[in-house]
Amino acid sequence: MRKIHLLLALFLFTFSFAQIKVLKNENLVEVGKENAIALYKKQNKYVFNYQDINNSNLNTYRSFYFHDLNKDFDQLYKMISDGFIDMPQSEIQLELPNDIIGLNFAKNYGQTTVQFVHYINKSKKHIGKSQFLTKNQVDKVFGKNRMKNRSSVAASKARTTIQPYEKTDSATEKSATKKK
Repeated sequence: MRKIHLLLALFLFTFSFAQIKVLKNENLVEVGKENAIALYKKQNKYVFNYQDINNSNLNTYRSFYFHDLNKDFDQLYKMISDGFIDMPQSEIQLELPNDIIGLNFAKNYGQTTVQFVHYINKSKKHIGKSQFLTKNQVDKVFGKNRMKNRSSVAASKARTTIQPYEKTDSATEKSATKKK
């Protein structure tokens, strides 16, 4: 009888102090990705994942998110794009629900680039930094290059299906001369 109680007690303790829990999997859709930075979306929530180059361990990945309430996604993209045209002198700081994000613009090899500076939990002590991105790389992360590619493919298909007008005229002239 004691053995049965002991086995029952061990069985109950095993399940009551389990460390692993199964979490609900969120279905995130990839908006864009470039090297070690990716942007995902679920409904109106956008999540940035990036490799933290500020950490000595290169396997450190961090993330921040925001909700697209008042076209915040488009405004962020426009703010970054405007920074490539007219580079700000100092870091632009944006407050998110849990974090502060800085947009640090700099010239690298004569080209304007931007870096995300992540103040984790709104603390100036814990900082994560992404790699520097060019305008084309920002377009890839924000999924803007897909729209450009789709429109250029559609335009090239439209160009290839249109026959030159000269060929149709010469064909009718040949058929008209044969009838004589």
